[in-house]
Amino acid sequence: MDIQSLKLAYFSPTGTTRSIVQAIARGIDINTAEQIDVTNPDMRTKQLQTSRNDLLVVAVPVYIGRVPALLTEWLHGIKADSTPAVCIVVYGNRAYDDALLELRDILIERGCIPVACAAYIGEHSYSSSRTPIALDRPDVTDLKHADLFGRKINEKLLSISSVGQISDINIPGNFPYKGDNKLWSVDFIEINDECIQCGTCAELCPVDAIDSEDSNLIDKGKCITCCACIKNCPQNARSMKPGPVKDAAMRLHNLYKERKEPVFYF
Repeated sequence: MDIQSLKLAYFSPTGTTRSIVQAIARGIDINTAEQIDVTNPDMRTKQLQTSRNDLLVVAVPVYIGRVPALLTEWLHGIKADSTPAVCIVVYGNRAYDDALLELRDILIERGCIPVACAAYIGEHSYSSSRTPIALDRPDVTDLKHADLFGRKINEKLLSISSVGQISDINIPGNFPYKGDNKLWSVDFIEINDECIQCGTCAELCPVDAIDSEDSNLIDKGKCITCCACIKNCPQNARSMKPGPVKDAAMRLHNLYKERKEPVFYF
């Protein structure tokens, strides 16, 4: 197939999904690549259009076994024309449940033709030094796997002459999808005296939930509990309060210690 450009679209508040996508892109090895980081709220206001000469890679984190509700409107706005696509989900070592199937179905609906799909593991948003959950993942092994996956995608594209030769990909999961992809509205962030109001947390928040003038002010209705503000605070001034999110972190830490490995489907 004549692929002229690579489009990498991803949502990655803490950087794990971005790392996987970039490793896959290295394996695909197409010179012209465009990164579409929809972690930035402004990017989610722009429609993504692709052609059959593009290869579209879409990667999202798994939220409660589903594609994040936050991304639904943007994903359903994609305008594709028989575009070969790669579907990626990244989960925190529990399970990806129906998320990969859901992402594949959305992209097909928008005019894409999936050429490959995969599920990778990233350090869980709730992970901390006290409750590590898939700590430091994706690690070197994960990134090598992602690079290999990219090379296999390239080999598949080189072996066919048109999208009409791409066969359906069977993905595990349930339809109707199980679970609710809407997250809690909860006050869970504790801020200590080390905070210097540098604004890093407000700048990095993917939903503009933190006041840019006073980072102590958090709109819990907007917050998606991604913990980007906690993990990226240069002063380590933010942490989890006791409550349901911290309790969930402890449960995940205790129940999902066994290492899960990435999988891909062609």
